[in-house]
Amino acid sequence: MIIIGFANNTSKLLPRIFCRTPRHCAPIVRVASNKYIMYQFVRHGTIAQISLNSRAIKLLCAHGWRFVTVKCTLPCDFMRCARRARTCVALCKYAINIYAPFIQTPRALYKSLKNKV
Repeated sequence: MIIIGFANNTSKLLPRIFCRTPRHCAPIVRVASNKYIMYQFVRHGTIAQISLNSRAIKLLCAHGWRFVTVKCTLPCDFMRCARRARTCVALCKYAINIYAPFIQTPRALYKSLKNKV
């Protein structure tokens, strides 16, 4: 199970100009019963791994994050493919293993995943 988190705030300039809300997305993978890892897109070639627990996810939800659960597993070569991602949306698409060339913004990804659920 992979959780895709969507946020309205971002520190990047281009998403502030081109993207409507949500402006950022990040995949979250469950490692143990109360342990999660969020793969945060920093820039091309740099992916930060942030350790979370269920309390941290509730805090993110209180700060405006929205979550969509996808029933799939993380690909075994995810970190190798993730380094090639140019946007946070491309990182999430690698994580849930979808090929959708017209999904380029977090809002389009959110709508696509909400329609499937």
